[in-house]
Amino acid sequence: MKLKIGNIPVKDVVLGSKDEFKDGVLTINKQAAVDYLMELDDHITSLDIVIAHPGDDTRIVPVIETIEPRCRVDGRTLFPGVTDDVVPAGDGELKALKGTCVTVVGGTWGSFGDGVIDMGGEGAKHTYWSKLINICLVGETDEEFERHEQQKMNHALRWAGHRFAEYLGKIAADVEPSEFEEFEFEPVADRAKKNNGLPNVALVMQPQSQMEALGYNDLWYGWDMNKYLPTFVSPTEVLDGAMISGSFMPSGAKWSTYEMQNFPTIKELFAEDGKSLNFVGVIMSMLNVALDQKERAAIMVRNMALNLGVQYAIVTEEGYGNPDADYARCQIILEDAGIPVVGISNECTGRDGFSQPLVTLDAKMNALVSTGNISELSDLPACKTVIGCLEAMNRDGMSGSWGYDEKLGKSARDDGSIIMEDNNWFCGDHISGFSVKTMREF
Repeated sequence: MKLKIGNIPVKDVVLGSKDEFKDGVLTINKQAAVDYLMELDDHITSLDIVIAHPGDDTRIVPVIETIEPRCRVDGRTLFPGVTDDVVPAGDGELKALKGTCVTVVGGTWGSFGDGVIDMGGEGAKHTYWSKLINICLVGETDEEFERHEQQKMNHALRWAGHRFAEYLGKIAADVEPSEFEEFEFEPVADRAKKNNGLPNVALVMQPQSQMEALGYNDLWYGWDMNKYLPTFVSPTEVLDGAMISGSFMPSGAKWSTYEMQNFPTIKELFAEDGKSLNFVGVIMSMLNVALDQKERAAIMVRNMALNLGVQYAIVTEEGYGNPDADYARCQIILEDAGIPVVGISNECTGRDGFSQPLVTLDAKMNALVSTGNISELSDLPACKTVIGCLEAMNRDGMSGSWGYDEKLGKSARDDGSIIMEDNNWFCGDHISGFSVKTMREF
């Protein structure tokens, strides 16, 4: 399978009277885009489009999702089973608008899985999104049944975000990319013949699937991953929109759809393929709650790895807490099978940094990469502009903020300043590989 992505750098994004891409500037006809999106989903009651640039004194909250604007050269849907029918992904040609993202924002209501993005100041260092031009799609819906629930599907707004990303990508459909990324994944049998003695390495991905009620979990070709079993997949499928982010999971530990489209760990493995390793592919697992489901998944990952001839593995989880059991068990069973593992996850070591980092640990987990402590506190001044609703931090049970704390007060203060755990930065730990955090020993 061969995936070719033509990158089109975006210098700026503005709102104007027509949709066009000229001299690196993406112009969006806001009314036309809003009308198009609202016509597709009658649950959306209002939409606005607001542009936030890197360095702006702007705070965006509650952030639901981020997506890279793209289009397919052959006209196939960008997100199979979501924005249109189920079609193959993982090969063909895409065009991607680089340097920008669609950022889906709740106009009023937040959820456990929603987070914060600061575009400037000290807060900007906490997320990758502050480096991008955020095309914020801010909306309200009539989904009253979940309005006061801590856990929300946010279906209408999330789907609008994916459709909007495709809408924007098509504006540049005729633009010639300035560079191309090519990812060729040859059949495993062919790879084995010409790996030149290089070690066979697989990536085991554990996307979020904990909610047994459908509609909250990550989707694979539109299929809810709670009903999924571990499967061998081409890494190009992940980069090509086969998987989209769900609404469940503490915000800091999520993989947004943008991250799946650009999964840095996959790209790094491709870059080393044929040089220092033979990239065998992705074993796509999941993170369900029941112990028998966890054990079944671990066994299937083990057997798949053995049958593929995997000699080394990287295991990475989306989330923490209950999923740590899957994350640990998968590493242990692979190690017991003679396959050394490197794990990638964040950690939950408490505000003082002294708690056990993962729910469960084992001496066999001897090569762990940490992308940060979700419990560390951020205390930041007010921003000049807020896109969305700051009060959602106090009211709606977002994962790293609160309405009252005996010592710290409320997360969103009356003067606009905030205090929250780093868990509330949207995808802030960037377990996919975007993280710029480092560890120091004192």
